[in-house]
Amino acid sequence: VQLQASGGGSVQAGGSRRLSCVASGIIFSLSAMGWYRQAPGKQRELVAVISSIGSTNYADSVKGRFTISRDNAKNAVYLQMNSLKPEDTSVYFCNAGRDSLWTPGNYWGQGTLVTVSS
Repeated sequence: VQLQASGGGSVQAGGSRRLSCVASGIIFSLSAMGWYRQAPGKQRELVAVISSIGSTNYADSVKGRFTISRDNAKNAVYLQMNSLKPEDTSVYFCNAGRDSLWTPGNYWGQGTLVTVSS
């Protein structure tokens, strides 16, 4: 299983960024796909998850600012991040392998760093 995340980079507060993750080696259409993040010195936390049927779960801190979507034809999941804040600075990880909105699957991508400057 491979999860290839991309789209990280530096952005000013208030700006936008779109993360992408392409999966291989799994039956994509049967798996929830999630984005988690981990800031230095902090635990990894759920950002957003989308189930196989399109239900979603968001962390309270990103509701109304971030949108998760998936394209089963491309085995891809996206995270559109708007109104970014410095506290969104983290390494963002793609996750797959379980059809759950609350429990991460067994597979993780390599992470992509998003840095938001004030």
